[in-house]
Amino acid sequence: MFENFETGRATVNGVGIHYRKGGSGPPLLLLHGHPETHVMWHKIAPDLAERFTVVASDLRGYGDSDKPPAGEENIGYSKRTLAQDQVALMAELGYQDFFLVGHDRGSRVAHRMVLDHPKCVRRVVMLDTIPVDTAFGNVNSDLATAWFHWFFMRRPEPFPETMIGGNVEFYMRHLMDSWSTVPGAFTEEAFAEYLRCFEKPETIHASCQEYRAITLDLKHHASDRDKKVACPLLVLWGGSRETHPGWSTNVVDPLTAWRERCDDARGRPLDCGHFLPEEAPEETLQEILSFLSEE
Repeated sequence: MFENFETGRATVNGVGIHYRKGGSGPPLLLLHGHPETHVMWHKIAPDLAERFTVVASDLRGYGDSDKPPAGEENIGYSKRTLAQDQVALMAELGYQDFFLVGHDRGSRVAHRMVLDHPKCVRRVVMLDTIPVDTAFGNVNSDLATAWFHWFFMRRPEPFPETMIGGNVEFYMRHLMDSWSTVPGAFTEEAFAEYLRCFEKPETIHASCQEYRAITLDLKHHASDRDKKVACPLLVLWGGSRETHPGWSTNVVDPLTAWRERCDDARGRPLDCGHFLPEEAPEETLQEILSFLSEE
């Protein structure tokens, strides 16, 4: 995986951030989701690197990046802090502005980034997500069931940490299998990397802290409710959700949700589940390339 990519680590915003970098051309930052790492981009990163300088990083708390204490109100794992990490990483690598693609948690970091650092992001792609405050404003019994982990992982420590740690591989496979609809989407090599990183107690704890930070994230979004995303936005989402009909992108139309936050938003569903770059890599790649090439 990631042939011809270099592996690096930068200390920025007070934490060590692990990343892969490859290719040439305009800079493009890829942000992963839960419970994965930057490895989730392995099927499309080499092709993106033919047109862009690709940086695929591990968010604070995940993968091989640092997992520092959360601090008051879990501010250390708020999306505002995670966005600051990634902006600082790109600046450290010499990029003051760049293209941005986020999946799942990475898309929530991306949303905060385009609000807090609008001059840094040229165009943004959101994969299988709607704004967090929109999602919580539309919670019903189906969505609460599909998103059980949002509520479970926010419980005070050490309850979720202990439960997840009892059988980490089972927990990970349950999430990934139930959120995907394409058999064989996850390669053995990629899953082994996800498990290697996530089974560490410090990663489990940090990921729970990141979910506990949702309370602070919602406060930040409430204060910025009328602030629009300034750059063009593409949203792609999984259109096959037989196992979880209450998924947020089924409860609320993603394109409608993002058009409320961005005057230049477009998008469509793909025939897959939650993990677009691994379940539908070719289609995801072409949509991203087409959108980012419009400049």
